[in-house]
Amino acid sequence: MTPRRPASPLTALTGRLIVSCQAPSGDPMRDTGTLVRMARSAQAGGAAAVRVNEPEVVAATAAAVDLPVIGLWKDGDTGVYITPTVRHALALVDAGAAIVAADATARPRPDGSTFADLVAAVHAGGGLVMADVATADEGREAAAQGADLVSTTLSGYAPGSPRQTLPDLELVAALARSVEVPVVAEGRIATPEQAAAALAAGATSVVVGTAITAPTALTRLFAAGLTP
Repeated sequence: MTPRRPASPLTALTGRLIVSCQAPSGDPMRDTGTLVRMARSAQAGGAAAVRVNEPEVVAATAAAVDLPVIGLWKDGDTGVYITPTVRHALALVDAGAAIVAADATARPRPDGSTFADLVAAVHAGGGLVMADVATADEGREAAAQGADLVSTTLSGYAPGSPRQTLPDLELVAALARSVEVPVVAEGRIATPEQAAAALAAGATSVVVGTAITAPTALTRLFAAGLTP
C-alpha cells in the first residue's frame, strides 16, 4: 500500500514566498546557528517555507521555525550534487524535512539509482519531493516519476538550459502548461517585481535566496559597482 502523504505543506506554499537560507562553503554565514536565525528572520518577514542545506541545519531549523522545511544536501560541486542519492534524501527526511529537494536532471546519479527510486524512498518515509530541473522535458519526466513539485532551480546551471542573468520565466510557463503538480520558480530572482512576474507566468510559489540571505555576495556586487 502506498503511504498517505500530507498535502498541507503544498497548500501552505500556494502563491507564497520560499526563502533559501544557505551559504557557500567558506562563507562567514556558513554556521548552523546563523542559518537558523536567518530562517527565523524569513518567517518573521512572511515566508511560507525555507529551503536549507544539510541534515544538521535541517534539524536545527525544523526545531526553530513553524514553517515547512525544504531540505537538500549538496555533496560535491559537479554533476548531480543536490541530494544525489537515496541515502542523502532519507537523511533529510530523518532530520525533519517536510519536502526533500533533489536534482532531477537527466544526468546519472552517483549511486546508480533513478530519480524515481529517490521519490519512492522519500514517500515511504512520509516526505514530499521537489524536483530541481533545468528543462521542461526534465520537469515533465520528474512529475511522471512522482515528484510532488517541480522547480526551475537548475535552469542556467545544467546542460541543455540557456545561460542567462534573468529568471527563466519561459521555463516556468512551459512547466505550468505541461505538468499537473505545482511549479516553483527559483533562480536569479532578485526583485519583488521579478517574483510577481514568476507567479504571473504560472509559478505556484517562488524561491528567493541570494537577494535576501547572501550579504557577502550582495556586498561584492555593490563593491564591484563602485570600482572604476
